[in-house]
Amino acid sequence: MQKRQFLLGSAALAASTLLLRAEARAAAPTVPGREPRAFDYAWLKGQAHHLAGQPWQAPSQNLPPPVAALDWDQYQAIRFRPDHTLWRDEERHLQLRFFHLGLFYREPVRLYEVADGRARELAYDPGMFDYGRSGLDGGALPADLGFAGFRLHFHTDPERDVAAFLGASYFRAVGQEMQYGLSARGLAVDCGLPRAEEFPRFTAFWFERPAKNADRLVVYALLDSPSITGAYRFEIHPAAVLTMEVDAALYPRKAIERLGIAPLTSMYQTGENDRRMANDWRPEIHDSDGLALHTGSGEWIWRPLANPAQLRFNAYQDASPRGFGLLQRDRDFANYQDDGVFYERRPDLWVEPRGDWGRGAVQLVEIPTPDETLDNIVAFWNPAEPVVPGKELLYAYRLHWGSRTPAQPPLARVVATRSGIGGIIGQPRRYFSWRFAVDFAGGELPRIASDVKVEAVIEASSGKLEITSARPLAAVSGYRAMFDLRPAEGSTAPVNLRLHLTAGGRRISETWLYQWTPPEAAEQRRALQAEG
Repeated sequence: MQKRQFLLGSAALAASTLLLRAEARAAAPTVPGREPRAFDYAWLKGQAHHLAGQPWQAPSQNLPPPVAALDWDQYQAIRFRPDHTLWRDEERHLQLRFFHLGLFYREPVRLYEVADGRARELAYDPGMFDYGRSGLDGGALPADLGFAGFRLHFHTDPERDVAAFLGASYFRAVGQEMQYGLSARGLAVDCGLPRAEEFPRFTAFWFERPAKNADRLVVYALLDSPSITGAYRFEIHPAAVLTMEVDAALYPRKAIERLGIAPLTSMYQTGENDRRMANDWRPEIHDSDGLALHTGSGEWIWRPLANPAQLRFNAYQDASPRGFGLLQRDRDFANYQDDGVFYERRPDLWVEPRGDWGRGAVQLVEIPTPDETLDNIVAFWNPAEPVVPGKELLYAYRLHWGSRTPAQPPLARVVATRSGIGGIIGQPRRYFSWRFAVDFAGGELPRIASDVKVEAVIEASSGKLEITSARPLAAVSGYRAMFDLRPAEGSTAPVNLRLHLTAGGRRISETWLYQWTPPEAAEQRRALQAEG
C-alpha cells in the first residue's frame, strides 16, 4: 500500500493557490497562448472516451532536482500566500488554494476556471508561495512547473480547508469537526490482488466559478491510467456533514479483473477487538473502526476492522446496495488518549448510491501495517458484470463526510467488540477457545422490559460455539452478547462469525460480522499455559 497521501491535520498541509480573474479586476495568471474554450460535462466525457482509445502515456515526473529532493519537513515548510487565494477578492463563500509539487506529489495536474461556459487554464507562479525553510529558491523555479492539487475553503472558517484533492485520485473532506481522517479515491484498479495495484490519477480539474453567495462548488476531473479513463463531476457542499454529489463516466482501455467503484481508504493499527500491534502507549489507533453496510434487502451490517498478520480480502455480495462506508463509531477520547491528532474526531465516510448499481459486492481489503503512517484498509463496490473495453460505465453516488452521516440503523447497533482467551474463570482449561464479547446499544434496547427474553443468534463457519449468552449491560443502556469459539482441531483457517439479537423472535439489532483466524497450535498451547 502506498504511503498516506495527506497529513493528519489540514493546518499542516502545504498548499498553494492562484488568484483567478475577478470581475472588473485584473486577470489572474493564465497559460500564455491558450485561449478560453467551450467546456461542459458532455465535452469532458467525450474527451475521456476518446482518450480510452489512445495508448496510455505515462505522466512526466521531471521535477527540478531541488523540488524532487524535498523531504517531509521541507515540503511542509512551503506556505501558500493567502493574498493569492482564488476568488478571495471577489468575496465569494467558496475559495480555492493549490498545492505545490514535491515529496510524494511529482506529477503536475492542469487546472482551469470555468465561467460562462468557457474554460481558462491557470498558470503556476512561484510568487504564490512562501518557501520558508524549504530550501527552495522560488526565483529559480520554472514558470511552467505546475500544481499538485487543490483544497477548498469555506467562508465560515476561511483559514482551514474543508476538502482537499491531492495525489493520484485521492481526496479528503471534513464535517463540522474540522478534522481530516480517511480518504476517498476516484477509482481503484486491482486492489488486493497478488500483483502491483494500479493507481489511476486525476490529470486535470475544472472549477465552475460559483455565484457570490453559493454554498456549493462544482468541480470536474479527468481520470487516466493504463487500464481506464474517466470523467467526473463533483458538487461539493460544505456543512456539518459535508456532502459530495459524484457522477462518474468510465471508459476501460482493457479488461479489468477487479474494478473498485467509490473506493474508501483508511487506517486501522490497533483497537479493542484487535491487539496484535498493541505496542504503543495509546490504547487505540485508527481512523475508522468498522465497515458498515446497508444492503439492497434492507439488512444493516457492522464489520469491525482489524490489522491482520497477512493480507485479508472479503467480498460481501449484494444487489442494488443502499449504502456502505468506513466509520469511526468510537468517539470517546479516553479510548485513544491522543491529544495531537484526535482520532475520536475522525469523520465517517458513507457512500449512498444514486440509481440502481445492480449486482456486485462491497469488497474489503485489510493489509498488515506496523504503525499509523500507512493506510491499510480499503473498501469499494465491485460490479459483478465483467469490465471490458468499449463499454461506458456510469455511476452516481453521494458521499457524506462527518460524525453524523446517514449510516444510522434504526435497530440496536454494535458499540464495542472485544475478545480474549475463552473458558471458565477458576476452572482448568482442557482445550483452547476464544471468547467474543459484543456490546449493542440503541434501538429498542433501552425500552425492553425485564421480562422480555433477548437472545443472541450466532453462526460460525467452522468450530464449535460454547457458553453463549445475552444479558443487559447498564453501562451502555444495552445488551452484551458473549460466546466462546472452539476452533476445529489443528485448523488455522479463518472462521466467519455472524451475530444478531432477537426479542420475542423479532430481530432487534444490526448484524455483527467478524473474521477470526485461529493461532497456530504452538501459540494455542502457550496461551493455555499462561492461563494455567
